[in-house]
Amino acid sequence: MAPQRSTPDPLLLRAIRHEPVERAPVWLMRQAGRCDPAYRSYRDQVGLSLHALFRSPEHAVALSLLPRRIGVDAIIMYQDILTPLEPMGADFQFSPGPVLDEPLRDAAGVMRLKTCDPPRHLAFIGEEIRALRRELDGSLPLIGFAGAPFTLAAFLIEGASPGAMARTLAFATEHGQVFGDLMERLTRMTVDYLNYQAQCGVDVVQLFESVGEGIPRPLYERFVQPSHERIFGALRDGLPSILFVKGSPFPELMLDSGAAVLSVGKDTSLRELLERGAGRIAVQGNVDNRLLAQGKPEQVAAAVRACLAETGGQGHILNLNHGLLPETPFHNVLAFVQAARTARLPA
Repeated sequence: MAPQRSTPDPLLLRAIRHEPVERAPVWLMRQAGRCDPAYRSYRDQVGLSLHALFRSPEHAVALSLLPRRIGVDAIIMYQDILTPLEPMGADFQFSPGPVLDEPLRDAAGVMRLKTCDPPRHLAFIGEEIRALRRELDGSLPLIGFAGAPFTLAAFLIEGASPGAMARTLAFATEHGQVFGDLMERLTRMTVDYLNYQAQCGVDVVQLFESVGEGIPRPLYERFVQPSHERIFGALRDGLPSILFVKGSPFPELMLDSGAAVLSVGKDTSLRELLERGAGRIAVQGNVDNRLLAQGKPEQVAAAVRACLAETGGQGHILNLNHGLLPETPFHNVLAFVQAARTARLPA
């Protein structure tokens, strides 16, 4: 009897390992979100707040799976980067953006933060992941994620979406020891949270440094880089990891983070990054999300082809420079995925 042929690993996992792929895998940050008419219809039907949706495994699973119908090569769990802050004593409400009643502004606020025990305090996350694993049944890899500590600190200090982060940057500069204590607490939580996701069954994790382009280099080197290195160094053995830094202002530091994949901005050369990584890293990105919001489908398809040409489609996960914008026409999302799935790679 001839030996049975095993099913190859999903494209995403092969691309991360720099194995040959027939095409580059594709997914989009915020793919289960506001620009999808099916998402808006679902939310209208259930009538729940974002806060409630994030904490309902049933609804979070349904929303996570919506992009499956358009042909993406991975599902990312429907959740928010601020969710694990609630058991620490910082419960953000959405009206419509995140708002914290008592922003963190001093050492006393840092000391009031509680310890988050993910299996106990975030059991609904585990339920969501396990349900997604059952539903996907190996057909697509599942991506988990967390907000990076500096990004979470910015939300805590600003008490809302960080914007220019004036208070945060002043806090980090003028009260470095206290800010370092805050980063330590958030780093420990993030390690525990991502490892809990891995234990529950995610295939890949992504760390979102969503305020990256606004962090001056001295603060990045003092606070951000050590937190990245510590998080990726503490993940469960063999867990594939992606580092997203919005705008990727310091790609050379990202190379030393320990992440397996670097997700970078539109002005960072994927080819140069791959060459500098010398096989240690794969890349993710980096089509401009504004093009999808403002361009025509044929322009989107051309941008996809140009992006893939830069890497030859190997060691490359096709994505955007940041998340989908809410005003993005959904036909441009479809054009993006279709162009990725039909692009011819060099022989």
